[in-house]
Amino acid sequence: MRANLAGENLKKLVELMAHLRGPAGCPWDRAQDYTSVKGLLLEEAYEVIDAVNARDFAALEEELGDLLFQVVFYARLAEEEKRFSIDGVIEGIHAKLVRRHPHVFGEKRARTPEEALESWRSVKEQEKKAEGKAAGRTSSARGIVVRISPSLPATLEAYELGLRAAEVGFDWAEIPDLLDKIEEEVGEIREELALAPDARRPRLEEEVGDLLFTAANLARRAGSDPESALRRANSKFRVRFEKLEAAAAQSGKRVDECSAEELDALWTEAKAGKE
Repeated sequence: MRANLAGENLKKLVELMAHLRGPAGCPWDRAQDYTSVKGLLLEEAYEVIDAVNARDFAALEEELGDLLFQVVFYARLAEEEKRFSIDGVIEGIHAKLVRRHPHVFGEKRARTPEEALESWRSVKEQEKKAEGKAAGRTSSARGIVVRISPSLPATLEAYELGLRAAEVGFDWAEIPDLLDKIEEEVGEIREELALAPDARRPRLEEEVGDLLFTAANLARRAGSDPESALRRANSKFRVRFEKLEAAAAQSGKRVDECSAEELDALWTEAKAGKE
């Protein structure tokens, strides 16, 4: 019953999208193209993440709807050019999921999450080899990380690069090893900072990048993803800084009028308060 209802509602959404893009539809929607919708897609994806982080399920339901609309929007653009339709999108992902779950739909069953993941990777690797042969490529020419999108946010790209390398055994053995690497990168940054300002700038950015890459993989090994971890930290900083601003205003000052000592005291107070 629920599946039928979901199908009917998706059909209504697809029909609505077609109307919005049609002659009697919305001028703004008709003016959009593949490029202009990209920003909206990213914005909606991040808002989904925000709702998940906040465990705000009313917002999550709404944001997932907004994200689904962007998927339908892209499919409509492609259908207008007779490239593919939303039906092909749905059929394709359904077939892929069945194909990549032989441990569910085949004879051999996975007993643990690790066995299930290994089964998934095995099927995925077979598909990559088949794609390479069809395109006249060898599997070695494709590489391990070649399919990671360079359009990902840099933190997620670092996460995916580390994950793909780890799948073939190229990874830090333990989390403390990552902490050692972070300390090493901090040491190299200190060395760069000890140089004359005009001599250190080209290398300083590189060393900071190495530190961020290692931190992204620390998040991965800790069972999180760096984008979510950083967004939580950003949110925490935002709340605390707003408290600092409010406290400064109560004392009759703007933040930029406070001394370093006053700002330290206000920050300590903001951190001590309830988030």
